[in-house]
Amino acid sequence: MALHIYQAQLLHYLTENDLNQRTERAHAGKPSSATDNHPNTATIDKNITLLPVIAGVNVYPEYIANGALVVDDVTGCIIDYGSSEAMLANYAETNDQAPVKTHDYRDKLIMPGFIDTHVHYPQIDMIAAYGEQLLDWLNNYTFVTEANFGDPKVAHDTAQFFLNQLLANGTTSAMVFSTSHPQSAEAFFTESHKLNTRMITGNVLMDQNAPAHLCVSAEQSIKDSQDIIDNWHGRGRQHVAITPRFAITSTPKQLQLAGELYASYDTVYLQTHLAENRDEVAFVRELYPKHKGYLDVYEDMGLLGRYTTLAHGIYIETPEYERLRATGTQIAHCPTSNLFLGSGLFDLPKTLSYTGVSIATDVGAGTSLSMLVTLSEAYKVQQLQNNQLSAHQGLYQITLGNAQSLMLDDKIGNFMPNKEADFVVIDMAATPLLERRMAQTKTFEEQLFVLMMLGDDRVIEETVIAGVSRYKKAATA
Repeated sequence: MALHIYQAQLLHYLTENDLNQRTERAHAGKPSSATDNHPNTATIDKNITLLPVIAGVNVYPEYIANGALVVDDVTGCIIDYGSSEAMLANYAETNDQAPVKTHDYRDKLIMPGFIDTHVHYPQIDMIAAYGEQLLDWLNNYTFVTEANFGDPKVAHDTAQFFLNQLLANGTTSAMVFSTSHPQSAEAFFTESHKLNTRMITGNVLMDQNAPAHLCVSAEQSIKDSQDIIDNWHGRGRQHVAITPRFAITSTPKQLQLAGELYASYDTVYLQTHLAENRDEVAFVRELYPKHKGYLDVYEDMGLLGRYTTLAHGIYIETPEYERLRATGTQIAHCPTSNLFLGSGLFDLPKTLSYTGVSIATDVGAGTSLSMLVTLSEAYKVQQLQNNQLSAHQGLYQITLGNAQSLMLDDKIGNFMPNKEADFVVIDMAATPLLERRMAQTKTFEEQLFVLMMLGDDRVIEETVIAGVSRYKKAATA
């Protein structure tokens, strides 16, 4: 066992319950940032109002200008965090039982790893395909690309490339679509398990309105999902999601069987798409004329619930918002995709007033795997509707907020002791433009906004997964 102490600026987001735990830890006399005796080192700003992903749960930013994160490389978990002086005194200078390795990132910012709640790994090979809106785009590009994933080598090679690209962008966990080939999910889990990344995926369910070679019968597709659950759900850091593509490409029978499988588990996820495009919504009404609307189809089939994430959700009526709230069903906002395909503008504050919202890239309809680039576009989408998206709101959403949406906030999302040590080292001056612009800022909040608007994969210095460095930016000559 070795302890690793990462000296850096620290930024993460805490709930009221997290703050109470820190206080209790201090009163119990355990080493902690709460007992630092350096009151000016850490700043918990309760004056900053963040819209919570979980209704009624207050969330606050905590920034430590001269901080340190303490990690156990055996458990892969966070031991503690706080001021650099206190962490070195508590763990480096008094520890005579285990070696301690110090990592000097004092000119960098460390944040919890970014979390992407909706992304298609097979589509990495057709990202930035020109000139279509959703339904034609699927037929002309997506289905053509996904047909290749019947070949296990293609699936493994693509999964490996995709996961490495996530790490290079600072993304440590994701909810992922594969294809209708069960081996595409198997390949993804195999590659993720090697990296020890916490990931969610499943075989895509389609049995109509798609090329015949990509359709799998309702019974066989559910059997494939069951086999994947048996093989992978809860194995290491892997989770399975039952994955009907959307109402258009599944028959009522397939959706119903998916709902029955979903109901038979407490922690298996379900992911699909909802109300992304006006033509899509109209087509669903044609296919299901007896239902009240798009969401009603999913509810009738038993697909809604707290472990369900519906991507997009742009065109939702008030009764549907209310059903989302009643069932705890989550929405994943995909701004780069919505702009690229001309789908529409998502109302973030309105949707958050009803249910949890995460933020996602949706590659390949989205145009970047960078969650920072995604936040930049999310800001613009809200600006077009006279809504605001602050840097703190955005950075909270792609870390703790997305973890809360996925019910993983007991494991990842901030630096609370005993959580898994998934984090990213950020160079706030990674490019000449960033360095010059940062020099003009007057507050830390202004620096964060510049990072949100100008940051991309170039700012990612290092990505750590469960205490192990899995990506490090190559040194420039």
